[in-house]
Amino acid sequence: MRPIFSTLRSPVLPIVAGVRLMTLLATLFAQPLAAAPNELETLTTAYERGDHDTARAGFERLSRAGVPAADYNLAVMHLRNELPGANLDEARRLMLRAADGGFVTAMVGLGQLYETGNGVKRNLVTSHQWYLKAAAAGSVDAQVSVATAHYLGRGAAKDPALAARWYLEAAKGGDVGAQYLLASMYEQGDGVDRDLRLARYWYDIAARNGDVAAPGKVKEIDLKMSLQPG
Repeated sequence: MRPIFSTLRSPVLPIVAGVRLMTLLATLFAQPLAAAPNELETLTTAYERGDHDTARAGFERLSRAGVPAADYNLAVMHLRNELPGANLDEARRLMLRAADGGFVTAMVGLGQLYETGNGVKRNLVTSHQWYLKAAAAGSVDAQVSVATAHYLGRGAAKDPALAARWYLEAAKGGDVGAQYLLASMYEQGDGVDRDLRLARYWYDIAARNGDVAAPGKVKEIDLKMSLQPG
Protein backbone atom coordinates (compact mmCIF):
# COMPACT_ATOMS: atom_id res chain seq x y z
CA MET A 1 0.00 0.00 0.00
CA ARG A 2 1.29 3.45 -0.86
CA PRO A 3 2.50 5.62 2.02
CA ILE A 4 0.73 8.47 3.76
CA PHE A 5 0.25 11.21 1.19
CA SER A 6 1.55 14.78 1.24
CA THR A 7 0.84 16.94 -1.79
CA LEU A 8 4.01 18.94 -1.32
CA ARG A 9 6.54 16.13 -1.03
CA SER A 10 4.98 13.02 -2.52
CA PRO A 11 5.86 12.23 -6.16
CA VAL A 12 2.74 10.18 -6.69
CA LEU A 13 0.32 12.99 -7.58
CA PRO A 14 -0.18 12.57 -11.33
CA ILE A 15 -0.58 15.55 -13.61
CA VAL A 16 -3.18 14.60 -16.17
CA ALA A 17 -2.19 15.58 -19.69
CA GLY A 18 -3.56 18.97 -20.59
CA VAL A 19 -4.54 19.88 -17.02
CA ARG A 20 -2.47 22.36 -15.06
CA LEU A 21 -1.40 21.31 -11.57
CA MET A 22 -3.32 24.08 -9.80
CA THR A 23 -6.51 23.12 -11.62
CA LEU A 24 -6.06 19.49 -10.59
CA LEU A 25 -5.46 20.46 -6.97
CA ALA A 26 -8.60 22.56 -7.03
CA THR A 27 -10.53 19.53 -8.24
CA LEU A 28 -9.02 17.30 -5.57
CA PHE A 29 -9.54 19.53 -2.58
CA ALA A 30 -12.61 21.64 -3.47
CA GLN A 31 -11.51 24.28 -0.92
CA PRO A 32 -8.99 27.17 -0.83
CA LEU A 33 -5.80 25.89 -2.38
CA ALA A 34 -3.52 27.38 0.27
CA ALA A 35 -5.16 25.53 3.14
CA ALA A 36 -5.35 21.79 2.40
CA PRO A 37 -1.89 21.18 0.89
CA ASN A 38 -0.11 23.04 3.69
CA GLU A 39 -2.09 21.25 6.37
CA LEU A 40 -1.54 17.89 4.73
CA GLU A 41 2.19 18.60 4.80
CA THR A 42 2.06 19.42 8.51
CA LEU A 43 0.00 16.34 9.31
CA THR A 44 2.24 14.09 7.23
CA THR A 45 5.24 15.38 9.18
CA ALA A 46 3.43 14.58 12.43
CA TYR A 47 2.68 11.08 11.16
CA GLU A 48 6.29 10.48 10.16
CA ARG A 49 7.58 11.43 13.59
CA GLY A 50 5.15 8.96 15.14
CA ASP A 51 2.50 11.40 16.36
CA HIS A 52 -0.42 9.39 15.02
CA ASP A 53 -3.00 11.06 17.27
CA THR A 54 -2.30 14.49 15.77
CA ALA A 55 -2.21 13.06 12.26
CA ARG A 56 -5.47 11.18 12.76
CA ALA A 57 -7.32 14.19 14.19
CA GLY A 58 -6.16 16.40 11.36
CA PHE A 59 -6.90 13.89 8.62
CA GLU A 60 -10.36 13.29 10.08
CA ARG A 61 -11.06 17.03 10.02
CA LEU A 62 -9.93 17.33 6.41
CA SER A 63 -11.88 14.19 5.55
CA ARG A 64 -15.05 15.80 6.89
CA ALA A 65 -14.24 18.82 4.72
CA GLY A 66 -14.18 16.58 1.66
CA VAL A 67 -10.41 16.34 0.99
CA PRO A 68 -9.78 13.05 -0.88
CA ALA A 69 -6.11 12.87 0.18
CA ALA A 70 -7.22 12.87 3.83
CA ASP A 71 -9.65 10.01 3.14
CA TYR A 72 -6.80 8.09 1.54
CA ASN A 73 -4.42 8.72 4.45
CA LEU A 74 -6.99 7.61 7.00
CA ALA A 75 -7.62 4.46 4.95
CA VAL A 76 -3.90 3.68 5.00
CA MET A 77 -3.79 4.18 8.77
CA HIS A 78 -6.71 1.76 9.15
CA LEU A 79 -4.94 -0.79 6.95
CA ARG A 80 -1.75 -0.45 9.01
CA ASN A 81 -3.72 -0.86 12.25
CA GLU A 82 -2.47 2.53 13.43
CA LEU A 83 -5.84 3.80 14.67
CA PRO A 84 -7.96 2.85 17.69
CA GLY A 85 -10.52 0.40 16.40
CA ALA A 86 -8.79 0.06 13.04
CA ASN A 87 -11.27 -1.43 10.62
CA LEU A 88 -10.73 -2.92 7.17
CA ASP A 89 -14.28 -2.10 6.09
CA GLU A 90 -13.73 1.54 7.04
CA ALA A 91 -10.43 1.51 5.16
CA ARG A 92 -12.21 0.31 2.03
CA ARG A 93 -15.00 2.89 2.45
CA LEU A 94 -12.54 5.75 2.79
CA MET A 95 -10.41 4.51 -0.09
CA LEU A 96 -13.50 4.24 -2.27
CA ARG A 97 -14.62 7.78 -1.37
CA ALA A 98 -11.16 9.14 -2.19
CA ALA A 99 -11.16 7.31 -5.52
CA ASP A 100 -14.66 8.50 -6.35
CA GLY A 101 -13.42 12.00 -5.54
CA GLY A 102 -10.87 11.68 -8.34
CA PHE A 103 -7.83 10.82 -6.20
CA VAL A 104 -5.77 8.62 -8.51
CA THR A 105 -3.55 7.20 -5.76
CA ALA A 106 -6.69 5.80 -4.11
CA MET A 107 -7.74 4.17 -7.39
CA VAL A 108 -4.38 2.39 -7.43
CA GLY A 109 -4.86 1.51 -3.77
CA LEU A 110 -8.23 -0.11 -4.50
CA GLY A 111 -6.65 -2.05 -7.33
CA GLN A 112 -4.09 -3.36 -4.87
CA LEU A 113 -6.73 -4.23 -2.25
CA TYR A 114 -8.79 -6.29 -4.69
CA GLU A 115 -5.66 -7.87 -6.18
CA THR A 116 -4.38 -9.06 -2.80
CA GLY A 117 -7.70 -9.56 -1.01
CA ASN A 118 -6.61 -7.27 1.83
CA GLY A 119 -9.83 -6.37 3.62
CA VAL A 120 -12.02 -7.29 0.64
CA LYS A 121 -12.87 -10.44 -1.26
CA ARG A 122 -10.11 -10.97 -3.81
CA ASN A 123 -11.38 -10.07 -7.26
CA LEU A 124 -8.93 -9.66 -10.12
CA VAL A 125 -11.59 -8.28 -12.48
CA THR A 126 -12.51 -5.50 -10.04
CA SER A 127 -8.84 -4.91 -9.38
CA HIS A 128 -8.23 -4.48 -13.10
CA GLN A 129 -11.13 -2.03 -13.40
CA TRP A 130 -9.64 0.23 -10.74
CA TYR A 131 -6.16 -0.04 -12.24
CA LEU A 132 -7.65 0.87 -15.62
CA LYS A 133 -9.23 4.03 -14.22
CA ALA A 134 -5.94 5.02 -12.63
CA ALA A 135 -3.99 4.17 -15.78
CA ALA A 136 -6.26 6.36 -17.90
CA ALA A 137 -5.64 9.18 -15.41
CA GLY A 138 -1.87 8.85 -15.82
CA SER A 139 -0.66 6.50 -13.07
CA VAL A 140 2.43 4.71 -14.36
CA ASP A 141 2.12 1.96 -11.75
CA ALA A 142 -1.45 1.32 -12.85
CA GLN A 143 -0.43 1.31 -16.51
CA VAL A 144 2.06 -1.48 -15.75
CA SER A 145 -0.62 -3.43 -13.87
CA VAL A 146 -3.13 -3.05 -16.73
CA ALA A 147 -0.51 -4.10 -19.29
CA THR A 148 0.47 -7.14 -17.25
CA ALA A 149 -3.17 -8.15 -16.78
CA HIS A 150 -3.69 -8.14 -20.55
CA TYR A 151 -0.37 -9.85 -21.22
CA LEU A 152 -1.10 -12.72 -18.83
CA GLY A 153 -4.88 -12.79 -19.22
CA ARG A 154 -5.14 -12.24 -15.48
CA GLY A 155 -8.28 -10.32 -14.54
CA ALA A 156 -8.66 -9.14 -18.14
CA ALA A 157 -8.80 -10.62 -21.61
CA LYS A 158 -5.44 -11.82 -22.85
CA ASP A 159 -4.44 -9.29 -25.48
CA PRO A 160 -0.72 -8.81 -26.23
CA ALA A 161 -1.41 -5.82 -28.48
CA LEU A 162 -3.28 -4.03 -25.71
CA ALA A 163 -0.57 -5.04 -23.26
CA ALA A 164 2.03 -3.47 -25.54
CA ARG A 165 -0.01 -0.27 -25.73
CA TRP A 166 -0.07 0.09 -21.94
CA TYR A 167 3.56 -0.95 -21.53
CA LEU A 168 4.37 1.81 -24.00
CA GLU A 169 2.52 4.38 -21.88
CA ALA A 170 4.34 3.20 -18.76
CA ALA A 171 7.66 3.15 -20.60
CA LYS A 172 7.13 6.74 -21.71
CA GLY A 173 6.32 7.54 -18.07
CA GLY A 174 9.73 6.26 -17.01
CA ASP A 175 9.05 2.74 -15.72
CA VAL A 176 12.24 0.77 -16.37
CA GLY A 177 10.57 -2.63 -16.24
CA ALA A 178 8.03 -1.53 -18.83
CA GLN A 179 10.83 -0.18 -21.02
CA TYR A 180 12.59 -3.54 -20.95
CA LEU A 181 9.41 -5.56 -21.53
CA LEU A 182 8.37 -3.34 -24.43
CA ALA A 183 11.80 -3.79 -25.99
CA SER A 184 11.42 -7.56 -25.65
CA MET A 185 8.02 -7.43 -27.32
CA TYR A 186 9.46 -5.49 -30.26
CA GLU A 187 12.36 -7.94 -30.45
CA GLN A 188 10.04 -10.96 -30.56
CA GLY A 189 7.14 -9.43 -32.46
CA ASP A 190 4.89 -10.15 -29.50
CA GLY A 191 1.75 -8.00 -29.69
CA VAL A 192 3.54 -5.61 -32.07
CA ASP A 193 5.26 -5.88 -35.42
CA ARG A 194 8.80 -7.12 -34.96
CA ASP A 195 11.12 -4.13 -35.10
CA LEU A 196 14.74 -4.47 -33.99
CA ARG A 197 15.32 -0.73 -34.19
CA LEU A 198 12.55 -0.04 -31.71
CA ALA A 199 13.70 -2.98 -29.59
CA ARG A 200 17.18 -1.48 -29.47
CA TYR A 201 15.77 1.96 -28.68
CA TRP A 202 13.84 0.76 -25.64
CA TYR A 203 16.62 -1.57 -24.44
CA ASP A 204 18.96 1.42 -24.60
CA ILE A 205 16.52 3.59 -22.63
CA ALA A 206 16.18 0.82 -20.02
CA ALA A 207 19.97 0.52 -19.83
CA ARG A 208 20.35 4.25 -19.31
CA ASN A 209 17.79 4.02 -16.51
CA GLY A 210 19.70 1.30 -14.70
CA ASP A 211 18.35 -2.06 -15.90
CA VAL A 212 21.27 -4.45 -15.49
CA ALA A 213 20.28 -6.83 -18.31
CA ALA A 214 19.54 -4.16 -20.91
CA PRO A 215 23.15 -3.26 -21.91
CA GLY A 216 23.74 -6.87 -22.96
CA LYS A 217 20.55 -6.83 -24.98
CA VAL A 218 21.65 -3.66 -26.78
CA LYS A 219 24.83 -5.44 -27.88
CA GLU A 220 22.84 -8.50 -28.90
CA ILE A 221 20.46 -6.40 -31.01
CA ASP A 222 23.38 -4.54 -32.58
CA LEU A 223 24.84 -7.88 -33.64
CA LYS A 224 21.52 -9.08 -35.07
CA MET A 225 21.11 -5.86 -37.03
CA SER A 226 24.67 -6.02 -38.38
CA LEU A 227 23.96 -9.50 -39.79
CA GLN A 228 20.81 -8.44 -41.60
CA PRO A 229 21.19 -8.18 -45.39
CA GLY A 230 21.14 -4.73 -46.93
